[in-house]
Amino acid sequence: MGPTTMPQLRRPLIAGNWKMNGLAAEGLTLASEIATRAAEAGSGLGCDIAIAPPATILRDVAARLAGGPVIAGGQDCHTERTGAHTGDISAAMLKDAGAAFAIVGHSERRADHDEDDDMVRAKAEAALADGLIAIVCVGETEEERDAGDAVAVVIAQIDGSLPAGANPKTAVVAYEPVWAIGTGRTPTFDEIVEIHEAIRSHLADRFDGGEGIRILYGGSVKPSNAAEILGLQDVDGALVGGASLKAEDFWAIIEACA
Repeated sequence: MGPTTMPQLRRPLIAGNWKMNGLAAEGLTLASEIATRAAEAGSGLGCDIAIAPPATILRDVAARLAGGPVIAGGQDCHTERTGAHTGDISAAMLKDAGAAFAIVGHSERRADHDEDDDMVRAKAEAALADGLIAIVCVGETEEERDAGDAVAVVIAQIDGSLPAGANPKTAVVAYEPVWAIGTGRTPTFDEIVEIHEAIRSHLADRFDGGEGIRILYGGSVKPSNAAEILGLQDVDGALVGGASLKAEDFWAIIEACA
C-alpha cells in the first residue's frame, strides 16, 4: 500500500491520534517502531493502520512510512486552501507533506476552538477536495447522554458534519463520547453498540454506499479493552489517543483486530 491510499469496504482501521505530543526524535522513533512491526506482520495484518502526528513532524513521519502499510495524516485542516490565516494549515499543505487523511471535528477542536457542525463539514469538504480521506468525529457530552439524547445528538452531528458526497472511499466516521476521551472511562458495550447501530442505519439511509462507511470507536481505547470493543457489532476500528503514544500499547490494539 502506498503512502496516500487506504483500502476500504469496512476493513478494520486503527488510527493513532498523537495530539500535541511528539518532538522530531521521539516521533520518528515511535513511527519507525510501528512501521517495522507492520512490515514484519505483512499479510498477517488484520487491519489498516494510520498515524496522525503533530503537523511539525508530519512530513518526516510520512517519509518514514512511505512504501509500507502504515499511512500518515493530519489532526485538522482549514476550510480554505490558501489565504491570510496565520497559524492554520490547509488540506493541500497536509497532502503536500505526505498526508493521506485529515481528522476533523474532534471533540477537543469542537470544545477548545468553538467548531460547530458547519465548520466541521467545510473542513471535511476541503479535505475531500484535495484528495484526503476525512475522518469525521462525532460524540455526545455526559450531560447529553444523561438526558437520553445521545443518539439524537450524534445523528444530528453526522447530518451537519458529513459532506453530502461522503462514501466509503472518502470518509470515515469516528464516534467518540466526549466524556470518555482521556478519562479512562468507557461506555458500556451495549451503549457503544446502540450508537454504532444508529450511525450505521443512518449512513445507509442517507448516503449512497453509506452501509460501507467505516465507523470507528474512540475514547479510552487501550490494550485491556480493545479486543472486546473491536468485536462489537458495527465497530470497524478505533481512533486511539493516549495509547497510540506507546508502541507496545498501540501494537497490542492493532493485534486485537486479528
